[in-house]
Amino acid sequence: MTLFSANLGFLWNDRSLPDAIRAAKAAGFDAVECHWPYETPAEDVATALKETGLVMLGLNTSRGDTSVGENGVCALPDRVDDAHAAIDQALHYAQQIASPNIHVMGGFAEGAEAHDTFVANLTYACAKAGENGQTILIEPLNKYDAPGYFLQTTEQARTIIEQVGAPNLKLMFDCYHVQLMEGDLTHRIDSLMPIIGHVQFASVPDRGPPDVGEVNYAHIFQHLQSAGYTAPLGAEYKPKGPTDESLGWMAALG
Repeated sequence: MTLFSANLGFLWNDRSLPDAIRAAKAAGFDAVECHWPYETPAEDVATALKETGLVMLGLNTSRGDTSVGENGVCALPDRVDDAHAAIDQALHYAQQIASPNIHVMGGFAEGAEAHDTFVANLTYACAKAGENGQTILIEPLNKYDAPGYFLQTTEQARTIIEQVGAPNLKLMFDCYHVQLMEGDLTHRIDSLMPIIGHVQFASVPDRGPPDVGEVNYAHIFQHLQSAGYTAPLGAEYKPKGPTDESLGWMAALG
């Protein structure tokens, strides 16, 4: 049986985070994950997780200054202090809610200096995360939704992971982003499985529920199982209406 995690950045995002956790449990999800939970007191999230028995699989580091469109700061050479603060904030919040994974967001940058900055900040993050048994994730984002984002391909991510050399640095393999940028999901899963820390999915190209579009997720989910991936898969899609009305795919693909 395939296990699913509800990404509460998109699903039930019209509710408070604790209420979204409860809704995910009621809908039959096996876990939850989120984007930026920082406006919600960690104790409220921890209470909802304990009540439902769900695990919050992961959360993101801060986007930075959203008023100017930032989408992470950890690859920005002039923002190292802000990057460390964002990493520390995410690690502390994750520890309070027993979340095992932190997605460190690079932001809009390019070039060798940005690469070196990202590597240095990830080295810092992995050392700090290792103190509490936490894992750091990095995620390539596609050029259509996030033009100019520093990390765009799985091979770029592999190079960075190998350079950092920390056992708790893993790849967030988002099928939606990877299909748009690289395709060939089955072979990429096989090649990257040793460094994959979490998998997410949505339909391509519209980022809706996974039972439409150009990706056969029944095949992909079965292939992941055959490759030995047993953790919950992250449903990070945008419902076209109320979340509860978008869940018909769960029975068919689970």
